[in-house]
Amino acid sequence: MRLSLTEIIKASEAEIIKEIGNNTDFGFSSDTRTIKEDELYIPLKGENFDGENFIEKAIEQGAAGYFTSDKNKVLESAKVVLYTEDTKETYLKLANFYKNKINPYTIAITGSSGKTTVKEMMYSVFKNAGNTVKSILNHNNEIGLCQTLSSLEKSSRYLIVEMGMRAMGEIELLSKYTQPDIAVIVNSGSAHIGRLGSLLNIAKAKFEIAKYIKPNGILISHDNPLIRQINDNRHETIYFSLNDKNLNIIEMTLDKSVFEYKGYKYTLNSAGEHNIQNALAVIETGLYANLEPEIISKGLKEFKPIEKRWDIQDIKGFKIINDSYNSNPESVKAAIKTFLEFTPNPKVIILGDMGELGKDEKEYHIKIGEFLDSFECDYVLTLGELAKNINPQKIKTVHFDTINEIAEFIKNKLTPGANILLKASRFMKFEEIIEELKK
Repeated sequence: MRLSLTEIIKASEAEIIKEIGNNTDFGFSSDTRTIKEDELYIPLKGENFDGENFIEKAIEQGAAGYFTSDKNKVLESAKVVLYTEDTKETYLKLANFYKNKINPYTIAITGSSGKTTVKEMMYSVFKNAGNTVKSILNHNNEIGLCQTLSSLEKSSRYLIVEMGMRAMGEIELLSKYTQPDIAVIVNSGSAHIGRLGSLLNIAKAKFEIAKYIKPNGILISHDNPLIRQINDNRHETIYFSLNDKNLNIIEMTLDKSVFEYKGYKYTLNSAGEHNIQNALAVIETGLYANLEPEIISKGLKEFKPIEKRWDIQDIKGFKIINDSYNSNPESVKAAIKTFLEFTPNPKVIILGDMGELGKDEKEYHIKIGEFLDSFECDYVLTLGELAKNINPQKIKTVHFDTINEIAEFIKNKLTPGANILLKASRFMKFEEIIEELKK
């Protein structure tokens, strides 16, 4: 992203405190470690840091100038000094201005789970239709949005933005500075219920993505009764679900799904009904954006699960399925169902704590144990204070205190050829189980 000083003032409404004649266009950076010449430093602030403390370092590193909320902070060596009350809002305004200048067809995605997977599926499809930019990794907050919009090129035709949240109002802010042509709600479940208090509040937070849809845009949402309840119908809405009469599931294995939807056949190199449901969101988006089914089908077939999301590895004779990027009751049940229905014996499930579930967190874990009793499995292994409450009555369950203990149990008690599912919230660091097994 590069803008002239005239454009910067127009976009940000910042006040020029100092400006030494320079006709160059400026780039922007909020990181003094990577800042370059002809870039303006944007000092962001958080609960535990204040970027304005590093303005001098930014100039020492070669920055052309900086934004500041202190009119008295004017360094002699800076070429440009701009005053603004809120540097984060300024960054958002600049990124939005640049995005509108490029004017890509914009798709915004949110959901309680699966939004990064859908974003990657979406990218796999749209990149075959034109130059496509997507959110970097899971950078789905305000700063991540700015970084994504800033990475647009003049030739960028499509923009795919992932939007996350931890509180009410956060997705609305992201939507305001994105102004999507299509907003996608992958699902609305119990993730972050500890912060938001109820499933209805979670649905309301997800629905914020629709507030700034362009006038001729559309909302594409999982057919959730709470979303239907709060939908104000200001925009056309397409609902998708596994119950759609146009869906026919043809084949499912541990690493493959084949299905027909609206008369066209699609193949996914990933397992589970939940991933078919994710694919429906992508298909509906592609069709609305006037992509041919052939392009959508090609992109979905090329999609590969990303790290720690149904990542299948063969390690020391064990088949490990690592699905431990995140965890909530809905995603845990989906992973268990897929694993136990399509995996040969012996089958072992390793479960860890699910985070941010609020006052009923213990009950949510107990219900996972009850859900497991609908299936057959050789072992359930648990790790974590909350996971202690996962106690199916019909399956042998062993609780552990450390990752090393689990790794030793696998090596010493399980026979090679066992299939193992890892599922937990990210903070449980279940990838370390794999690292221990590799030693």
